Amino acid sequence: MSLISVRDAQKRYRLGGVEAPALIDVNLDVDEGERVCLMGPSGSGKSTLLNLIGCIDTPTAGAVIVDGEDTGALGDGRLSEFRCRRMGFIFQSFNLIPVLSVYENVEYPLLLQKVSSRERRARVMELLERVGLAEYGRRSPENLSGGQRQRVSIARALVARPRLVVADEPTASLDHATGSSIMRLMVEMNETEGATLIFSTHDASVAQHARRIVRMLDGRICEDAARDSARHADAVAPVARTGGAS
Repeated sequence: MSLISVRDAQKRYRLGGVEAPALIDVNLDVDEGERVCLMGPSGSGKSTLLNLIGCIDTPTAGAVIVDGEDTGALGDGRLSEFRCRRMGFIFQSFNLIPVLSVYENVEYPLLLQKVSSRERRARVMELLERVGLAEYGRRSPENLSGGQRQRVSIARALVARPRLVVADEPTASLDHATGSSIMRLMVEMNETEGATLIFSTHDASVAQHARRIVRMLDGRICEDAARDSARHADAVAPVARTGGAS
């Protein structure tokens, strides 16, 4: 069974008195352990789709099923708990809590889950070590570089051992060299931790870190292919795996 199953998903926003479609009849399946990139220009719908998969938003129509749960059927409290226990998030703006130290930012998801202090310390230090920030635990995020802040975000996303990690334009705020380093780290974490990774980008060099590239345009999926096939876009049949709109 797929970890993520999106079925005929639509998302419409009301702008003034007009309804604007952001997603149109999107279908997508992602298996556990996959590393998938949603690629497309600004306004293509990739961030909207990530928000539905990450339970930050709900579809106007259709269904988004994650880990066997129809997320549209969950109330706010249950949805919040579901996100906390099964998902990790990495944002382009980092979204770290400025009044907390690096250590406390990474620890925060475990506090929400009421993990014991001994277990919290072991997990936080393990992740900080793995992202190369073991000596930065007491620092404020304000005193870190952009790349270091994103490494803190990755550690925070993985510390609760989620089944799914959602990353929206994770390198957009970084220079090319730093962004490449962050993507290599995310690939390593996907391969060693086993968490499913789905991320968005408009940058072809970032997309190449995925095993599968899903291209979006005007709120629809227009191509879905394994990375090697996606390099030859003209030869790939649109929406080969998902059956979504072309």
